Amino acid sequence: MTTYKNLINGEWVDGAAGETTGSINPANADDNVGNVQKSTKEDLDKAVQAAKQAQKEWQKIGGPARGNILHKAADALEKRVDEVAEMMTREMGKTFPEAKGETMRGVAILRYYAGEGMRKVGDVIPSTDKDALMFTTRAPLGVVGVITPWNFPVAIPIWKMAPALAYGNAVVLKPASEAAVTAAKVVECLEEAGFPAGVLNFVTGSGSVIGQGLADHPDVAGITFTGSDTVGKQVGQSALARGGKYQLEMGGKNPVIVAKDADLDLAVDATISGGLKSTGQKCTATSRVIVAEEIYDEFKEKLLDKVKDISVGDGMKEGIWMGPCSSEGQLNTVLSYIEKGKSEGAELVYGGSRVTEDGLDKGFFVQPTVFDGVTTDMAIAQEEIFGPVLALMKTSSMEDAIKLANDVEFGLSASIFTTNIQNMLSFIDDMEAGLVRVNAESAGVELQAPFGGMKKSSSHSREQGEAAIEFFTSIKTVFVKG
Repeated sequence: MTTYKNLINGEWVDGAAGETTGSINPANADDNVGNVQKSTKEDLDKAVQAAKQAQKEWQKIGGPARGNILHKAADALEKRVDEVAEMMTREMGKTFPEAKGETMRGVAILRYYAGEGMRKVGDVIPSTDKDALMFTTRAPLGVVGVITPWNFPVAIPIWKMAPALAYGNAVVLKPASEAAVTAAKVVECLEEAGFPAGVLNFVTGSGSVIGQGLADHPDVAGITFTGSDTVGKQVGQSALARGGKYQLEMGGKNPVIVAKDADLDLAVDATISGGLKSTGQKCTATSRVIVAEEIYDEFKEKLLDKVKDISVGDGMKEGIWMGPCSSEGQLNTVLSYIEKGKSEGAELVYGGSRVTEDGLDKGFFVQPTVFDGVTTDMAIAQEEIFGPVLALMKTSSMEDAIKLANDVEFGLSASIFTTNIQNMLSFIDDMEAGLVRVNAESAGVELQAPFGGMKKSSSHSREQGEAAIEFFTSIKTVFVKG
């Protein structure tokens, strides 16, 4: 059994407490995929101090040189794509094809931000003094704490670390414990690229110690967090209290609207892909399916026919479409919401049970689940489940559909299926979400485009694409007179 260490100041080291914790395979709880350090505040302090000492020199080498190292990191990750993807599947459960696709997305993100080293960082602005030069440039924050979830253990750490590093910051990464081994392998690839000691640091451990420690640390200038609404608020409040900059992405309750003029086959396929792929464990996953009453029964019949064909099992096996929930705790959460749905009066029309046959009894598998007759006041229509549960809701008009879609506290992503231009325009204008998609599933997001939510889904900042520079740097206005 491999034990993975922390990376602090360029060296892989054991935690100060000498304690480790195992990470298990959610498809088979008997399979421990590796051990990671159960780190302490002492370990975190060492990592932050190393980052602080290394950051100034890293900033001074310039954007093109930083970009060259990110290019090398992309090459290193691409060479190990199968190894990293297999570990992702074994550690958090998504199917191997999905895991490989995510890892290649990580490669693409690294290459995108490598190119940022050659792009402009400011503008020349006319001065009222004709003999002066005035322009803007960008300054890195300093040390950035990166706190990431288990559901995208390659893409999310990379889409946070790559821009932070490209713009001259030093990083301390704290991954979710459920996916810390996969994160360790990603960090190994980045370290191979040749980052100077201390620029990239990796510390595993509990959220209450390492995550909260980053949020509280006076030498951490910025915190970028993806995770639950409850924890995100705590991280943001801690950073705010000491004057730190923070960026929070905290989930969604994402709708798809199916208009009466929609291409039903396209809408059904996208609803299933958006809601059930990765076992519904995406912050952009489709959760609520709002369907025009004129085509409701036909849509439901087509949906159920396809849901019944979904193969559930170990994501490393060929032919498996949906893997397990990421942990026993997540499985229990999903099952508890299914019970809530039934108790509140929704009709369970498919699934809803744990899967234990065919040798799956040692994993955390649940059937893809579909509820009918869901109303907006039910918990399964309001709260993020983070599992393969679809809530069908009937609507009488496009105005009512958009009202239902907006009737939640979250606003991350939303999609609509329609061939009517006016429907499209109304949806784009009126939908309270940071990502709106027309005739495409809710779960799609491209690395070169800004990503983030409205309402309780985020702290109103944006990640990815050119938008990343807004969080990871500060504008500096320069006035020069001879």
